[in-house]
Amino acid sequence: MSKTTKEEALVKAQAAFGFVPNLMAGIADTNPAVAAAYLGASAALEGGVLSPAEKQIVMLAVSSFNDCHYCTAAHRTAGKALGVSQADLEAIDDRKLPSDPRSRALAEATWTMLSERGCVNDARLARLGVSSTEAFEIIAIIGLKTISNYVNHIQGTEIDAPLRAQAKRALRKVA
Repeated sequence: MSKTTKEEALVKAQAAFGFVPNLMAGIADTNPAVAAAYLGASAALEGGVLSPAEKQIVMLAVSSFNDCHYCTAAHRTAGKALGVSQADLEAIDDRKLPSDPRSRALAEATWTMLSERGCVNDARLARLGVSSTEAFEIIAIIGLKTISNYVNHIQGTEIDAPLRAQAKRALRKVA
């Protein structure tokens, strides 16, 4: 198996996002294989059961839980473009339950799985309003967002210009 090059990773990022986000440029510069893995997992999840807007809600919930300055701005921007209300985006980013019932179920299920480290049974999932199929996808998104959230913490990623209007968190200073 050949190594993924930085150039290959950047071409894939450009194709996926329409531009090369600072997050992906930083990952590709440091470890192109991680960039390829992230982009591959993102592409695979496009075939999941959650709608694009629902995925953004879950991604924002994970990113707010992990206090990621970059990803919260990215998922607020994408969520708004997909029709998620600004009030619900702000609530999720503040780790509060949104008013929309489906958004509420997804955010609460995501935070529960994160805080319980996945130790959630079918009965609890049902009470949260998500199926096992949806829960598995939420778990995959948690894994994906953990990569980007932690990388952003380590590299102090500058928020891209198209995302700045939805940015509200300052870069978290790492000791």
